[in-house]
Amino acid sequence: MKAIVLTCDKYVALAKHMIFQYNKLWPDHPFRFRIPYQELKGKDCHKYEYIKTPLSIKATVLRLLEDLSDEEWIYWCIDDKYPISLDLQRIRNLVEWISNFHNEDISGISFCHDKRLKSKDLTGRSIRDNEGNVYFELNKYKRIWKHQFVQVKVIRYMFENFPDVISPPKAMDEFKRSVKLPDRHRLFTSKDNLAVFGESTSRGFLTENCYKSIIRNRLTLPEWFSTTNGKTMITGKLKNKRKKHLLITKYIKGLFDYAR
Repeated sequence: MKAIVLTCDKYVALAKHMIFQYNKLWPDHPFRFRIPYQELKGKDCHKYEYIKTPLSIKATVLRLLEDLSDEEWIYWCIDDKYPISLDLQRIRNLVEWISNFHNEDISGISFCHDKRLKSKDLTGRSIRDNEGNVYFELNKYKRIWKHQFVQVKVIRYMFENFPDVISPPKAMDEFKRSVKLPDRHRLFTSKDNLAVFGESTSRGFLTENCYKSIIRNRLTLPEWFSTTNGKTMITGKLKNKRKKHLLITKYIKGLFDYAR
C-alpha cells in the first residue's frame, strides 16, 4: 500500500522521524512511503521512494497522486504527526479488511477516535468491520489531517478545490471547511482509539516530545532547529489491557474464594 507523505525539503527530517517510528513500532507494515522532495532526494528502497515535486503544497499532493486511480486505497500521513503507540492487532485486522472488501460506500477509515467530535460532525450512520468493531461516519473533512486509510479520490478532490497558493500551511484548516464533502466520499472514524500520536511542530517550533524522540533515536534534527516550544503535545490513549486482565483475574479469584 502506498503511503502518501505530505512534507517538503525543509521538514524532511520530521518525515524521516515519522517513518522511523512506523518501522520501529510496526516492522512488517504494508506501506511504501512516497516522500516528496524539491532538491534533497534520498535513496529509494522497498519501504520508501522519493518523488520530485514543486514547492507548492497543492501541486505536491497532486503530483504524489498523479499515477494512482481514484479508487486505490492509500495511507495518508502528514509529517506533523508521528506514532508513539499502536494497537497492532486491531490495526492489522483493519488493513486486512480494507484489502479484501469491495464496498463502494466506504472511502476512508481513521483508527483514531477523537473525544472532541460532536454529533454535528457525524451523519448518525455507522459501519462494522469483520471483527464487529464500530466506525462512525463523518459529514465533513473534520479529521483529514490524521493518519488514516483513504481512497485517492478523497485527497485528490479536496486538494483540487484548494487555492493554488496556500500560505501559511495552517490556512489549509480554513480551506477544508469551505470544501463540501461529496456524498460519494464516505469517511469513517473508529469508535475505539487504536493509536497514540505525537505532534511534531506547533507554530513553527519543534515540540518538546518530538525533539526528545529524535534525540533518543539518534536521528537528525531539522537544519532550522534552534529550540523547542517547551510543550509536550500527545494525543490519544490506548485501553489498559493489563489492567483489564488483572481485574478479570481478580474477579475469577473472587468467585473461587466465594465458592469455598
